[in-house]
Amino acid sequence: MRNNRGIKAVMISFMLLFLFSSCSTEKLKKYEEERFLFSTYVKIILYENSQEKAKEYMDLAFNEIERIDKIFNSKQPESVISKLNNSKERKITLDNEGLYLFNKINETYKLSHGKYDITIYPLLHAWGFIEDKDEKIPTAEEIKEAQKSIGYDKVLIQGNELILLEPIKELDTGSFLKGYAIEKGKEKLMEKGVKNAFISSISSIVTIGTKPDGSNWRVGIQNPEKLEEILGVVELNNEAMGVSGDYQTFVEINGKKYHHILDKKTGYPVGDKKMVVVVAKNGFEADLLSTAFFLMKTEDAIKYSEKTKDLKTLIITDKMEIKKDSKLEIRLKQ
Repeated sequence: MRNNRGIKAVMISFMLLFLFSSCSTEKLKKYEEERFLFSTYVKIILYENSQEKAKEYMDLAFNEIERIDKIFNSKQPESVISKLNNSKERKITLDNEGLYLFNKINETYKLSHGKYDITIYPLLHAWGFIEDKDEKIPTAEEIKEAQKSIGYDKVLIQGNELILLEPIKELDTGSFLKGYAIEKGKEKLMEKGVKNAFISSISSIVTIGTKPDGSNWRVGIQNPEKLEEILGVVELNNEAMGVSGDYQTFVEINGKKYHHILDKKTGYPVGDKKMVVVVAKNGFEADLLSTAFFLMKTEDAIKYSEKTKDLKTLIITDKMEIKKDSKLEIRLKQ
């Protein structure tokens, strides 16, 4: 049995959004819209003084998110990444935006000491996350064979060319692209002068300012063991949030769930964490680091977050222990 990202999306999105109280000033009104992009739902909430303006601005933001999806999503057949994955030459020419994206991927790969790796596709396939397959745990031989084709050190940027060296099979953009896309959508709203807005895409959130009354955006963090319950509340003020959890995407084999954040060294799902929450100024960074920190040692992730300005991190361990840096404040449910 496979639980896909889309099925989980509705529930997770609701848990993140239901805490928002209605808020308006005399002139500003709340407008919201939801569209299906990235095989999931993206929601925009903004405050404006007319429905016409709100509609125009949300269209701009959604169009920008859709543009990113079409150009860079490895699951989109016409994207540059799909073309790279399927090309005989094993290389493509990147524009400045593509170079920016992959330079950040390089930085995160190095920060994680190689644990964050977007060439993980063969292992995802072996576990059944790419397409339906027999419901069984991959054998040691299958894992070993998949591991032969993994290693971001064999992905090169030379000038403006992105090159895959043998035996790398494919790049997978699922761990970072939604965060980047909604960050770009936020930029479109800011260009139009929007001062109070919120964009969510399941496990990625960006905000502009606060709500019009000056109160922060309040986000409910799910209990990873009891998804219908709220573990606590984190407030955002012109910040972004990325969430990675062992409950978000999984396959179920013989009654046991195996999540999609895989350790490329062991070939199995990471076992020492249930959830990582990263708050940053940028949605792309929050999305990248929530996955990277899930793969890293907890103490290393917290240490890096502690010393990094504008970065806050919360980690829920496999024993449901709460680890966080001193900057992150969470109001725990009593």
